[in-house]
Order: sequence, then structure tokens, then C-alpha cells
Amino acid sequence: MEKVFQSVEEVLTDEQFQAWYFGTDAAKAGAWEQWIKQNPSQDQLVAKAVSCMQSIIVKEIEPSLAQVDAQHQRLMETLPAGKAPVIEMKLARRRWWWTAAAAVLLLMASAWLWNSLNNQASIKTAYGQLAQKQLPDGSEVTLNANSSISYSSGWTEGKEREVWIKGEAFFKVKKTAAKTRFIVHTDQLDVVVTGTQFNVISRADRSSVMLTEGSVTIRTKDGKETRMVPGDFVEFSNSQLERKAVKQEAVLAWTERKIEFDNTSLAEVVQIIKEHYGQQLEIANDELAARRITGIMPNNNLDVFLETLEATLECKVIRKDGRIIVTNP
Repeated sequence: MEKVFQSVEEVLTDEQFQAWYFGTDAAKAGAWEQWIKQNPSQDQLVAKAVSCMQSIIVKEIEPSLAQVDAQHQRLMETLPAGKAPVIEMKLARRRWWWTAAAAVLLLMASAWLWNSLNNQASIKTAYGQLAQKQLPDGSEVTLNANSSISYSSGWTEGKEREVWIKGEAFFKVKKTAAKTRFIVHTDQLDVVVTGTQFNVISRADRSSVMLTEGSVTIRTKDGKETRMVPGDFVEFSNSQLERKAVKQEAVLAWTERKIEFDNTSLAEVVQIIKEHYGQQLEIANDELAARRITGIMPNNNLDVFLETLEATLECKVIRKDGRIIVTNP
């Protein structure tokens, strides 16, 4: 059973899930139970699907056989003589009911999902902007430029706290009396903690985590887990988790509106500028693109950043017709 779900709706429409939940097909239900055991990373999504199903009440009022026969007899009596007889369609009626019930279920599930999404709160930052926010449990988050997080608007004590991130953020997670888990979801992995401090990046096709305090468990979508201790830096690359040696100060420099470069190529700098300021720089030639920079630069103003870049790399930054071009002096 090769499958990985990305949403509650996908789980709800899966035949094996439906067979398992309603108990209508033992073989499919057994296959579903086996899949659950092999895919613990999907437990939360399945739990949400079950919760959704439990919130939906579909009740069928089944007529008695006597009532069905009586109605059938009345219909036969109303037919003119010589007309074609009525063919009984009891099985077809039953199939029709299940089709209708499935349609109602999907509509109600969609409404449930819509309500869930609209009950979410979100924080967003524009290009060049940083933001700090206290979450419902007292945890704190600092968002880097061009980033966003979303979370349910009310967190109940004893239930897991979940956050979805796009971009980059630094979290200071508050421990709860019940020691409930705090989970940060990226496109490639989940960060599972109780109380700790860490940095998360989720941009394009890359995700990384820098742990500064406490401990966290990194869980990929295929169920693989990695335990981190303070000072660890883990990056998701080529479908694998990889530990790397980095300077903590360099990773977290953005929280002080700075960028620390360590033998960083101009080509990489251009990508950073695009992510932080939404501006695409053009490099005049490959020789310039390969030039490298080491040092700390201010990151709260694009013009100042470019002026510092010019002085450091001995290049020229030209603005022309809405374009920013890096060329030789």
C-alpha cells in the first residue's frame, strides 16, 4: 500500500480508510491497519480524519419490509392495465443510498475543512520585514522577512500545538503542565518538541533546523526520525536528513537584522537577496558570480546592503529600467 497523504480530505476519500472506519470490507480494513503501523508519521492526519468523521452524523431511517411491500402494492394498483410491469430495484436503491450518503459525507467533510482553515490565525512578514509574536500558549516566535506561519486560533491544554511555516522563523517554545507536544510543519519535515528554542527554514525545496536549547525530534514525511541536541544543524537535502557543521551565530544573525557570510559566493548572495527583499539581481558574468564574501553585513535596508556589497566585492551595482545589475567597476 504505497501512499502518503498530504491533507485530511485525501484520507477521508480513501477507500481503505472508509472500509476500516465503517467496517464494510475486512480485507481493505486489514490493509489500512497494516498501513497505519508502517506509517506512524501519518498518525496525526489520520486522527484528524477520524475526528472529522465522528463530528458527522448521517442517520438512515430504514423502512420496514411491510412498508416497502405496501408501497409497492399501491404503485402496482395505480398502473393502467397492459402497461409494462414495475421491476423491483431494491439492491439498486441500496446502492443509490450509499452513493448519496457518500456525497453528503464529502460535502460535510469539505465544510468541516473549510471551517477549520477559517479558524486558523496567521502571521506574515513582507520583504525586508521582521515580526515577533506571542502564540496562544505563551510561546514566542520571530519571523524573518518574506515568511509566514499559521496555527489554530485557540489551543486547548492537553492537545498538541501545531504550526505550519513558510520561510524562516525562530521559536521559543513554552513547556506546558501536561507536557503537550509542539509541532512545526514544513513541506519536507516536522519538528516535534515540548519546550525548547530552535530556528526553522522552509523555503522552496529546502528545509533546515538549528537547535539552540532543549531537544527536538525531526520527522520526515516517510516516517524517518532524527534526534537533535543543542548546537545541531540538520538540513533536508536530496530526500535525506543531513547533519552539518555550521556557526550558530551565522544561522541566527538575521534575528539581529544582520547576515553573516562565510566564503559565500555572489550567486548565493543573490538568492538571499531575492528571498529577503523580493528583488532579482543580475550578475554580469560568471567570474563575478563565483566571487566569494566573508563577513557580517547589515540586513535592514537593501540600499545599504548593496553599497556594502560593492565595497566588499569591489564590484558595481547599477539600477536601470527597474533592474539591478552587478557588474565590474
